[in-house]
Amino acid sequence: MKTGTIINIQKYSVHDGPGIRTTVFFKGCPLNCWWCHNPESQNFKHEIMFFKERCKGCGTCVKRCPEGCMQLEDKILVIDQEKCTLCGNCTDFCPNGALEYVGKDVTIMELMNEIKKDEIFYEESGGGVTFSGGEPMCQAEFLKELLKECNTREIHTTIDTSGYTDWENFEKIADLVDLFLYDLKIMNDELHKKYIGVSNKSILENLKKLSSRGANIYVRMPIIKGINDDDEHIDESIKFLSNLNITQVNLLPFHKMGMDKYKRLEMEYKLSGMEKPSDEKMMAIQEKFKASGLKVKIGG
Repeated sequence: MKTGTIINIQKYSVHDGPGIRTTVFFKGCPLNCWWCHNPESQNFKHEIMFFKERCKGCGTCVKRCPEGCMQLEDKILVIDQEKCTLCGNCTDFCPNGALEYVGKDVTIMELMNEIKKDEIFYEESGGGVTFSGGEPMCQAEFLKELLKECNTREIHTTIDTSGYTDWENFEKIADLVDLFLYDLKIMNDELHKKYIGVSNKSILENLKKLSSRGANIYVRMPIIKGINDDDEHIDESIKFLSNLNITQVNLLPFHKMGMDKYKRLEMEYKLSGMEKPSDEKMMAIQEKFKASGLKVKIGG
């Protein structure tokens, strides 16, 4: 029986495709975007997230941990991640919800049972299910079986992807997907390596191939001040996309919604001093896309 690893199932989502949607967040991503707002989805392994502000220093987790990786120092919890075996005892018994287990292995049917609960909302709103992450394409076989089940029940399917995967994975699922939300972050390959951690060559090539198949594609572009909001990058993006079959471009202004999660995972957030682009800047970028003939929207 095929299983996959997810971090969350978000009900009644309205920003991950048309209508009211159920968004399933897969765990694991090969990228390391500086502005990632779901850092708990990056690691392919299960993790423990620590909410320091909720911790009362009661010591329950210390007593429950069989590996001795939990210690209180001046009533402040310190976790030895190298010792932790992710048994879940600490999260199960923490009375204040200060420790959260991130990652759940699920079967196709377990996940479909959750998705089916919202079918009435899909029918009334023209919605469906969105598979996001992390990077859902990293669990391609599991994803394929999920899409088959959704197709059988005539549930609209959307894939939110960075595009960073082998093309053969797209070939496996392309005919089962109603809409692709495809990230286009940085056109310059060297800057892409710096801020994303990998080359963008396969991402751009996969987008061209997917476009040539006639797929329904919304390209989503995060706009980060001083990183990819300059005229050179915007013009290069427009030139590239103008030669493709793209349904819509969504411009997503930078935000810090996921910043606190980095502390909880003992990860570094590299853009703490970054501010979101101004409304005037976003409108100017939007006008450039409109002038090129591309359908464009801020947000979404």
